[in-house]
Amino acid sequence: MAANDIEQTHINVEVAFAEPHRQRVVALAVPPDTSARDAVVMADFPALFPERGEAFFEHATLGIYGQALRAPEQRTLVEGDRVEIYRPLTVDPKQARLARARGDD
Repeated sequence: MAANDIEQTHINVEVAFAEPHRQRVVALAVPPDTSARDAVVMADFPALFPERGEAFFEHATLGIYGQALRAPEQRTLVEGDRVEIYRPLTVDPKQARLARARGDD
């Protein structure tokens, strides 16, 4: 039997989350039909960031390599994907740029 005839049982992916002073990247071997949202659950980030709580990670915006996902529950991962968990913005980016241009610090 040729190597390409054997169904791949797992793919390697990473799930990442960062706060201003702390970050974690969890490497996982997941089944090929795993969604981005499923990978976040498998990575168990509520245990790593208990102050955020489970609901935060259940509903957080997700992306892959900087591209936000519209439907992370439907996005099936492929080998090497890096799922990113995004924090909500605390400052409007336009207002932050304006403040920097005015020299407000």
